[in-house]
Amino acid sequence: MGILAPQTGVSHALDPGYLELVSVDESRWRVTWRVPDVNGRPMPIEALLPETCTHEPPPFTFDGRAWTARWIAVCPDGLAGGDIVIGGLETTRTDTLVRYELTPGKVQVERLTAATIGFTIPPEAGPLDILQSYVGLGITHILEGIDHLIFVFALVLLVRGRARLLWAITAFTVAHSITLAAAALGTLNLPPPPVEAVIALSIVFLAYELALPPERRDPFAERFPWVVSFSFGLIHGLGFAGALREIGLPQDDIPLALFAFNAGVEIGQILFIAVVWAVGAALYRLYPMLAQHGRALTRGAGYAIGSLAAFWVIDRVLVF
Repeated sequence: MGILAPQTGVSHALDPGYLELVSVDESRWRVTWRVPDVNGRPMPIEALLPETCTHEPPPFTFDGRAWTARWIAVCPDGLAGGDIVIGGLETTRTDTLVRYELTPGKVQVERLTAATIGFTIPPEAGPLDILQSYVGLGITHILEGIDHLIFVFALVLLVRGRARLLWAITAFTVAHSITLAAAALGTLNLPPPPVEAVIALSIVFLAYELALPPERRDPFAERFPWVVSFSFGLIHGLGFAGALREIGLPQDDIPLALFAFNAGVEIGQILFIAVVWAVGAALYRLYPMLAQHGRALTRGAGYAIGSLAAFWVIDRVLVF
């Protein structure tokens, strides 16, 4: 197998690795291998390409966050049927996204973890493969997106009644599906920094409402929380689109990939809400006195969430 061996280090970084193989012609692929930084050195994981591939990887370069190497791999027999393995991934707590093309323009994606460090490249990905891959990517993206999760957490605290909350979350999903599809298809393009800043502002808005006594909260938001979540969901969808743009979409199955990614995001949100409800129920059962301080706890959460989100706003505005 072709091997790129990073320098030895202590592997504890949580940033994902990224391996991309872009088809140049029938036998050549442009390879990008990006690994997290660990104590000033590349994480000790290695990209193992199919055995028939030959290549001469150059030294890594550091961009301030991760280490990257780019080169041309020659695979006379193509990629189909070959194995791609990330050696050493089993000893880490991170994962690696593998984005590859069997032929120019036909993008496929696999996510490798400590439990699954490699895969055999199929001759051509079928609908089930695409569905499985992009659902997993959607779940991973929402569960790793702390700002999106905090927005959902604030909704859980703010919206009274589980049925109303589920309607609000559904409206959020519908809205981000619309803008995600529009951005992914190229009909809506906005630069990432202002989008990320507005996402943080949406959290500030919810935090402000949480910090107020219930009788002083915006009556419109109280009566129609789904309208608020739908409005902010349009902005969050642009944030999801940024991640999906980096991953890429299979050109022959764009609608299926978009559906699967959105389904994964929705599944991730539901899992997160279920965990929040379960933890909340357990805490109230173990410490019944918490029920007497519900307002104070919610207000405190509002201040904490608002402070964090305000920091994000300032930090992201400075990027403009």
